Amino acid sequence: MKPATSLTSAMTRYVHHDDTLPLPQLRKLGLIYSSYRFVVSLFSMLMLYIAAHTEGRASLPSFLQQTTLSFYVLLSLILLGLFYVVRKHMRRQLAFGLALDVIILSLLLYTAGDPDLQLTMLYMVVVAASFMLLHGSQALVITLLAIIFVIYQQFFYAIANSMSLTNLGDALLMSASFLAVGGLSWSISQRLVQLEKVAATHAKEVERLNVINQEVITQMVNGVIVIDRQHIVLANLAAHQLLSVSLVSPNAMQDTFTDIKEAQNKALLSNFEEQLSQQHSQLFNACLAVASGQSRAFTYDVPAIANASIFGKLRVQIIPLKDDSKLIILEDLRREQANAQQLKLASLGQLTASIAHEIRNPLAAISQASQLLMEDITEQAEDNSLLAGTSDAAMTGNHELYEMIFAQTKRVNRIIEDILKLSRQQTATQQVLTLAEWMPTFLENYFQGHDIFLRVKTQPTISFDTHQLEQILINLINNGLRYSSYTHPHAYVEIDIYCADNDVIIDILDNGDGVSADNLQHLFNPFFTTDKAGTGLGLYLSQAFCQANQARLLYIPEHKKTCFRLIVPAINSDNKFPIIEENLS
Repeated sequence: MKPATSLTSAMTRYVHHDDTLPLPQLRKLGLIYSSYRFVVSLFSMLMLYIAAHTEGRASLPSFLQQTTLSFYVLLSLILLGLFYVVRKHMRRQLAFGLALDVIILSLLLYTAGDPDLQLTMLYMVVVAASFMLLHGSQALVITLLAIIFVIYQQFFYAIANSMSLTNLGDALLMSASFLAVGGLSWSISQRLVQLEKVAATHAKEVERLNVINQEVITQMVNGVIVIDRQHIVLANLAAHQLLSVSLVSPNAMQDTFTDIKEAQNKALLSNFEEQLSQQHSQLFNACLAVASGQSRAFTYDVPAIANASIFGKLRVQIIPLKDDSKLIILEDLRREQANAQQLKLASLGQLTASIAHEIRNPLAAISQASQLLMEDITEQAEDNSLLAGTSDAAMTGNHELYEMIFAQTKRVNRIIEDILKLSRQQTATQQVLTLAEWMPTFLENYFQGHDIFLRVKTQPTISFDTHQLEQILINLINNGLRYSSYTHPHAYVEIDIYCADNDVIIDILDNGDGVSADNLQHLFNPFFTTDKAGTGLGLYLSQAFCQANQARLLYIPEHKKTCFRLIVPAINSDNKFPIIEENLS
């Protein structure tokens, strides 16, 4: 009894736990089988009438045959249309159609009178299809129904008509063939199901990796462009920013990776290609001129075509891909310059810190001695008795010399303090700042009573170290107030905040004489100054702070006024609001 019990339990598990094809695959196979049913029914009706005429029969086929085939053709067409239109309960539709096939084939086999091998073979297709398209229990019912009808036709029909039982072996063999075909079909269907599951798993993994790759490419600081047969098929956000090519839509880069064959993505890439060929024709032609299978690297000077904020140098690397495609990587050389600057500051800091401390000790003694001498002369001037043998001119001259010594010691001390700030420079601790809210508070805290005109044309958000940003703006605004006072009796500074492409621009404007062409190349060098009272480290420190925050500080000689431009990458500059003007005088 144990083998029978185990066989029964195995059959039960098969009936209730068999895997079936996923719905998309089931729909495709169902449409194929429904089309096959309609073709077979129509072909059977045509062959019935053709056979009747070729055999010279005086009468048409029997009424039962005509009715059965006509009904079969009509239902096949209805089931095909229903399965194509209705997407719900597809397995129920298929089970009904397969049961109908068994019944119709049995009626045709019955009307034929004698056993018909061709009709019997059609049962095989029905059995195979049932095990591939239906659940195990439904397929078993269809198979048993087919076996019953075949045995009735070839066995019980023979007994009722007192015919020979020689076809009994054929009927049993045919029934066994049905079971064998059903088992093989089930095995094949299970393999198909497993393959579908593996393919679906791999497709999900590939999609997940594709999403990760897309996100990595989108967030890369280097620009990535792919050219396929003279046309651009991919360009990430960094490529747009480095080349100052405007985006079509806010979500353009995400759309680019979705499907480049879509109309919107074609428009995006076409727009990028058009702007690249027009504004950066030298770079575009150089990329197209690289022969297939060859790599090339060169430095590209970005032309100041849109605004001064995009001026710089890029390292371009062209890597050949398959099918004559080219991968172009754009790297901003300013990062290397910033890294080199950080290394230079780090090595300089160790030396200057120790030297500055050693200089400060004797400098403090000299400063204290000069103050004591000035106090001594003041006391002598008040004591008339002690001034009897000393001339006023000699005492006044000595006092001026002591004041000169004290003033120069203060200047040296300021230089030492700036050097110590430079040597103590740490990694920037960036915070998200909304300039429209932060800037008025900063000006009120540091420049209350001065004429500072603030114009905020957008509502940009940046990431910057607040202490370092304060030091930069204090240096620039103080320079503007000081140099504009040399040429105008009423000194004032203007601050314009706006967005250009993907950068936030902060312009510090004044009415001074500006920087001469001879001094431009030395402007941001340490200890370079045109002010006798200056240390020459303000702009150098400001530029170092900018580089530590991935920002840039430029002097714009083309501007009508004296303009120092601070360029910071924008976090979000989409929200616009009316221009704000503020006077903090």
